[in-house]
Amino acid sequence: MTMLDRMRQHKNWLKWSLGVVVLAFVGFYIPDFLTSAPGAAPTDIVASVEGRDITSADFRRIYFQQVQSYQLAYGGELNDQLLRQLGFDRQILQRMIDEEAAVIEAERLDLNVSDVEVTERILSLPGLQDNAAFIGEEQYRLLLRSQSPPMTPAQFEEDIRRSILLDKLRSAVAAWIEVSDNELREQYRLRNEKVMLDIVTFSPAEFRDGITVTNEELAAQLETNAANYRMPEKRKINYLSIDAEVLRPNILVTDADSAQYYTDNQSQYSTPEQVRASHILFETEGEDEEQVRTRAEAVLADARAGADFAALAEAHSEDAGSASLGGDLDYFSRGRMVPEFESAAFSMEPGAISDLVQTEYGFHIILATDKREASTRPLDEVREQIAEQLQWDRAQAQADLMAEQLAGEMATPEDLARVASEQGLTITESNYFARTDAIEGLGLASGVASAAFSFNPGEVGGPLRTPTGHVFLTVTDEQESYAPELDEVFDRVKTDVLDLRAREAAEQRAAEVTPTLQSADNFTQAAERADLAVTTTDLVARGTAPTGLLSHPTIEEIAFSLAVGETSDVLATDDAVAVIHVAEREDTTEDGFSEAVDSLRSELLMDRQGRFFSAYMTKAKETMRIDINLETLAMSII
Repeated sequence: MTMLDRMRQHKNWLKWSLGVVVLAFVGFYIPDFLTSAPGAAPTDIVASVEGRDITSADFRRIYFQQVQSYQLAYGGELNDQLLRQLGFDRQILQRMIDEEAAVIEAERLDLNVSDVEVTERILSLPGLQDNAAFIGEEQYRLLLRSQSPPMTPAQFEEDIRRSILLDKLRSAVAAWIEVSDNELREQYRLRNEKVMLDIVTFSPAEFRDGITVTNEELAAQLETNAANYRMPEKRKINYLSIDAEVLRPNILVTDADSAQYYTDNQSQYSTPEQVRASHILFETEGEDEEQVRTRAEAVLADARAGADFAALAEAHSEDAGSASLGGDLDYFSRGRMVPEFESAAFSMEPGAISDLVQTEYGFHIILATDKREASTRPLDEVREQIAEQLQWDRAQAQADLMAEQLAGEMATPEDLARVASEQGLTITESNYFARTDAIEGLGLASGVASAAFSFNPGEVGGPLRTPTGHVFLTVTDEQESYAPELDEVFDRVKTDVLDLRAREAAEQRAAEVTPTLQSADNFTQAAERADLAVTTTDLVARGTAPTGLLSHPTIEEIAFSLAVGETSDVLATDDAVAVIHVAEREDTTEDGFSEAVDSLRSELLMDRQGRFFSAYMTKAKETMRIDINLETLAMSII
C-alpha cells in the first residue's frame, strides 16, 4: 500500500473503518433528507429484521451517499443506472440488513456501550484533534453541519455508539482467534521470496502444421471421449418479457420532475474545490525524527533553490506510489488527505513550495501545481441527463410492479397468451438452448435458462429477473441429450485431435532436449545451441504473474521448489510446454520478517477473524425473521 493510499484512507473522518464489511454502511441520519421522493414514501418499509424496520428514507440516505461516493471516485463512467443494473441497490440493502442483525445479536449477548465510551471514542478521532487536543464544542458542531448531509451531535454520537457496540460484538465473537509465529513466518516467506527464471517454451501451435489425421483416428477420439461430445439436453420456450426499455418511451418526465431531482441531489452535480499537488515524503516511522528532519530540510533547500521538483521526488521521496510520478498526487478535494497535509495544500497558491509539513507518515515537502474552484453544473446542462435517468428508473419500477401484479394471473400457457393480449405485450418463441446457451432475444440469461430446465412442459414460471426487466415463460418443447454421429461434431473432434497431436509433438521435442539443458553448465548457451529461444523473467514473487506459464499454480510451485542453477523436467499446461531454469533466487531475511511481522499479523488476524465473524452472523441470521419488500425497494430510488 502506498503512502497516498494510506492518506486516502482518512478521506472522511466520519466514515472511519470498523473492520467488518457489513459495518461500512452505518447511516448518517437526518429527519427531512430527500422526503420528497416521487416513489415510495419516507416511512414505507423496505425491510425489517426481527421487527426493526429499515424505511425508504433510511435506505435512500445510504444508497445515494454511496452512489455519490462511487461517482466521485470513478467519474461519469460509473453512473447510477449502471449501478442499479448491477444490483447495487440490493447490495446496499443487504449490508444494512446485516448491520441491523449484528446490532440485534450484540444486544442478545447483553453487550452495551456507556456514554463515557462514546465520549472517549469521539475525543480520540484524528479529525477532531488539533495539536493533540479536542477541537472544542463549537468547532465540533460546525464540522458536523458541514457534512453532506449535515448532522447533529446526537445523530453522530448515536452512530458512534452503534459502531462501538458492533466492535464489541466482533471482539466477543472472534477475539479468541490467533495467528502463530510459525504461521506468520511461513506466510511471509510465501509472499516475499522471489525467483528469476530462464524459460524455454515449446508452443504446440508451431508443431500443428503438417499433422494429418484420418477418419479412423477421429472415430476413435469420438468413441473414447464420447462424454465430451454428447449433445446436451435442450429446451424451447415461449416467453413474455416485461422490459423496462420497452416501457421507457411511454413514461413522461416533466421539467418540474427534473428540477425537483436536481434540487434533491444537487451534490451529484457539484464539484468541490480541488488542488493538484506534488510532494516528497520522508517517513519517520522507526527512524530518528531529527535526522529525518535534517535530510528533509536539505532537500527543501534544493527545491527552493530551483532544483527540478520531480527529479527530487524521484530521488528522495519514500512514497512508492507517487515517487515514480515525480511526486504528483493529481487533483484532490477536501477530506481526501490527512488534515495537516490538506490544510497546507489548500492554503498554497500554484507554484508555491511549502515548509516541512509533518503528518503521521513523516515530513512532506509540498508543491502546489494547480487549483480548481468549486463549481456546480447548471440545471439546463444536466436536465436531459436527469430526465433520461428518471425515465429509466420509473420504467424499471413500472416493470417490477407490473411483474408482481401479473404473477398471480398466469398459471397456464393460455393465461400467458391472454395477459399478453390484454397488456399489449408480445410472446416470443425461443430457439432450442442448453443450460449454458444464449436464448434468442434474451442473450446469456442464465437465470431464465436455469429456470426453463426446472419446469415441465406446459408449466408457467416467473417472474424471472433479467438485466432490464422480468420474464414469464412456459416450456414448449424439449430435446433429450444424445450421442452424436461423427459428421455432426466433425470439426470439434478434428480440432481436438490436431491439438492433441501438436501438444504431443511439442512434449516430445522438449523431452529430447531437456537432458542436455539439465546437464549444461550454462542453460542459456545450451538452449541457443539447440536453436531454442530463452526468455528471462524479472525477480518475481508468488502470485505476481497474471498470465502466462507462471500463472499456473502447479508450475509456479515447481519454480519456487528448485534451487539456483536447477532445471526442471518438461512442464505442460493446456496451451504451452516449457522447461524452466532458476537463474537467481531472493530468499526472505529475518530483518525483513521482523519489520513486517506486526502489520502481517494484523492483516491475517483481521482476515481470519472477519471470515469467522461472517460465518457466525450467517448462522445468527438464520434464527431471525428478515422480511424484504422488493417493490418498496424499487420505488425508493426512482
